[in-house]
Amino acid sequence: MMNYIEEKVNRARSVLRELTSLKTSVKNETLLKVAELIDKNRDYIKEENRKDVEKAKEMGLRPAVVDRLVLNDKRIDGMVKVLKDVASLPDPVGEIIKMWNLPNGLKVGRMRVPLGVIFIVYESRPNVTIEASSLCMKSSNAVILRGGKEAINSNKALVNLIKEACRETGFPEDAVQFIDRSEREIVWEILKMEGKIDVAIPRGGESLIRAVVEHAKVPVIKHYKGVCNIYVDDEADLEKAYHIVYNAKVQRPSVCNAVENLVINRKILKEFFPKMAYYLGKAGVELRCDEESLQVIKENPKLSFVNAKPATEEDYYEEFLDLILAVKVVDDVDEAIAFIEKYGSKHSDAIITENYTKAMKFLREVDSAAVYVNASTRFTDGNEFGLGAEMGISTDKIHARGPMALEELTIPKFVILGEGQVRDNFGVPEEWMKEF
Repeated sequence: MMNYIEEKVNRARSVLRELTSLKTSVKNETLLKVAELIDKNRDYIKEENRKDVEKAKEMGLRPAVVDRLVLNDKRIDGMVKVLKDVASLPDPVGEIIKMWNLPNGLKVGRMRVPLGVIFIVYESRPNVTIEASSLCMKSSNAVILRGGKEAINSNKALVNLIKEACRETGFPEDAVQFIDRSEREIVWEILKMEGKIDVAIPRGGESLIRAVVEHAKVPVIKHYKGVCNIYVDDEADLEKAYHIVYNAKVQRPSVCNAVENLVINRKILKEFFPKMAYYLGKAGVELRCDEESLQVIKENPKLSFVNAKPATEEDYYEEFLDLILAVKVVDDVDEAIAFIEKYGSKHSDAIITENYTKAMKFLREVDSAAVYVNASTRFTDGNEFGLGAEMGISTDKIHARGPMALEELTIPKFVILGEGQVRDNFGVPEEWMKEF
């Protein structure tokens, strides 16, 4: 096993210098070639994906997990778009972020450089293979991919197409390494490889991320879970609120930026919540309500079909990743912010209000990676933010926060341009230079 691991890691490290000096045109050409090959090989991709989906169903995996696994034409279109979008973005490598002059004539600046070898561990979603590879290739990083065993055939197929594109364009093929064995010990060993792995990025459920952090000796960029909240203020446009909440919960409930807690101002509870509960109930959403919101449902005959039950304290901390939504009634924006601070996970939170002062207060005081006014939390995504794609969403406060895209896969180093300056004018004594 160790020979297998060392070969993968050493191959990735062996191309770092070559990647740093690679022309942007070669990187873009390769990404577009991958897009072309994916578009042409849809049947091959879907056939390999079908094997994974059938196996997942046989194993009795939850419908939400199976949904993440599926590669249909729409999701293949999405992968093609990601590759083209990343190719169209400016290359961050070598960019001088800032430069200033010192009184002694030195020019000091900061240049973006790649992180190095990135180890990404992810579950279920095979499109992560394309997102992670495309971002690493464009930012001149080497990547080691370790997807979940439930997506092994889909991931292999995609990596095969990436490798084929690299061979055609001259991009270093070893820059994309794929762990095609399922032993968990492989992950734990790679996470110990200080000096060879520059950063690890886990992308998946809370249990996976905590396991990675527990075993890692290398830096880890992460978010544990996405307990996202939407606060509907008493000065909200309720028509906006209905659509925003519905979208954030129903459009794709199995992802980390779906809303899990709906926080409602008490003043609009009886006006807003009956309709909202009706729409959510029609979509099959189970509501876990506090006493006041549950009473609203019980009092309304039109809501008799809604699956609603009392919320527990644990429900407000829960990342359901399903058609389940917890509901809480509060007095004002301050109580809403306090609720989010206690139960949220610093991922994505939103306020729906027409009051500018409250909106600005929410933006300033909610300590999350992405904070919204009058929009769905479902937009927390690298592609949706115009970043092309993302390696994951970080809730850390060191190096990167929010969707991690091209710039977040580089790090600035100082570059200094001089004309012979020495500190404190302490150079070789003039008389010594005359002596020799």
